[in-house]
Amino acid sequence: MSPTSSVQTERSSPDGVPFGSADHGSASDGDVSDRLRRAERRRRDREVIEDGAPREGVDIIRPVERAVIVGVELPGRTAAEVRASLDELERLVDTAGGEVVDRVVQRRGSPDPATYIGGGKVEELRELVRVVDADAVIFDDELAPAQQRNLEEGIRQKVLDRTIVILDIFAQHATSREGKAQVELAQLGYLLPRLRGWGEALSRQAGGRTAGGAGIGGRGPGETQLEVDRRRIMRRISKLRRDLEDDARIRETKARERERNRVQVVALVGYTNAGKSSLLNRITGSGALVEDRLFATLDTTVRRLPIEDGREIVLTDTVGFVRKLPHGLVEAFKSTLEESARADLLLHIVDASHPEAEAHIVAVHEVLEEIGATEVPEQIVLNKADAVDEETLQALLRRIRVEIGAEAVVVSAHSGDGVDELIDRIAVRLPSQRVRVEGHVPYARQDLVARAHQRGSVHTEEHTETGTQLVADVDLDTAVELREFLDTDPFATTPEIWER
Repeated sequence: MSPTSSVQTERSSPDGVPFGSADHGSASDGDVSDRLRRAERRRRDREVIEDGAPREGVDIIRPVERAVIVGVELPGRTAAEVRASLDELERLVDTAGGEVVDRVVQRRGSPDPATYIGGGKVEELRELVRVVDADAVIFDDELAPAQQRNLEEGIRQKVLDRTIVILDIFAQHATSREGKAQVELAQLGYLLPRLRGWGEALSRQAGGRTAGGAGIGGRGPGETQLEVDRRRIMRRISKLRRDLEDDARIRETKARERERNRVQVVALVGYTNAGKSSLLNRITGSGALVEDRLFATLDTTVRRLPIEDGREIVLTDTVGFVRKLPHGLVEAFKSTLEESARADLLLHIVDASHPEAEAHIVAVHEVLEEIGATEVPEQIVLNKADAVDEETLQALLRRIRVEIGAEAVVVSAHSGDGVDELIDRIAVRLPSQRVRVEGHVPYARQDLVARAHQRGSVHTEEHTETGTQLVADVDLDTAVELREFLDTDPFATTPEIWER
């Protein structure tokens, strides 16, 4: 055991009995015996099929993967931060369909280059995995391929990291063709450096007559199976990138069309499970998917919202963010996430009831910086206000005001409180692109009157013998087309607007 490291276990067994002291390797014989008995009972409980039929007295349940999660407390990270990150990892594992049976935290000066946690702790983890009957060990940080391989050899059990858990969740939740392609691209990018050989039987390097007397089946393509797999993955990655580039061009075309029509876009961003989809439904009366789980929304949802001054804006909701969001995932979803960078306003939704709300704000700002969306105006929205006490809520509002310099809006997507105020704030934060026009439109150009109704707000409309006397607030393009029929030039003092 390294003198600069320590290990802590912070969970109890499913039976409610603590798993033991801080050092698993020094547990008493009685403790180990108790653990083994509990592990054996859990194994029996999971044996739901015998001879092709359900075992009597046992309900058929969906099998889950039992995991031990591991965090490392490095310099600059507090024990509370590590604990919060492991809490989130546990939720991620649960969302992925697993069950966390124990957790281990080690304090180190730096990660071990070979095994991330050091050789002594690898042995302790191997014993812990055996005792608690775990199927996998999941690290809270991304492991290098060599570290993952060394850990699996040392622990003698499957070793995963936070990245692959997130990728697995994304793979479960992606529904659209583009979403599935983005997830697959990220998965293949993660898999490529982790490919391993598949044994001598599949490593046929000899080709044609140079099989070296190996006989039938000994003549291969002249490359190892590992190289074949790598080549196939690279070919698949290239195809996925081409497909996603086509999707990005389509999205760019739609964005340019919205700009031409001067449609203003508000993008909902925030930490995963902050309630973005629920708030979108409450604001627009739509039926976007809402589930109380991480990354329930992966595919972009677009809804229209008419506001009182006659404008109609577009709200977009896409994938939520998370701490340590895999870089490969950000790259794969970049074209989708960049929708936020093209928005006119960001609604940054924060779960006010979460104890790590401030850390979530920081994590979201980091991702926004990575996708180049820091210049877009931002409105922070504290959601789930009905689930937090007033004192905590006011303290959070003060810290946001002092540390970020922003005034947040408090809402509850569940009850609807504060939603009207939020819509008013959106209207204020989005600059109006309408002007007041007054004029006489001949009957030959009644299409312009119809457009004023469609794209603006008509205040008075009087039909005369020669045409329609009109007073309306319209968008700039309609105002330009009406210009020759107007009584006065509405932009006489601001000619630069006409140049747009």
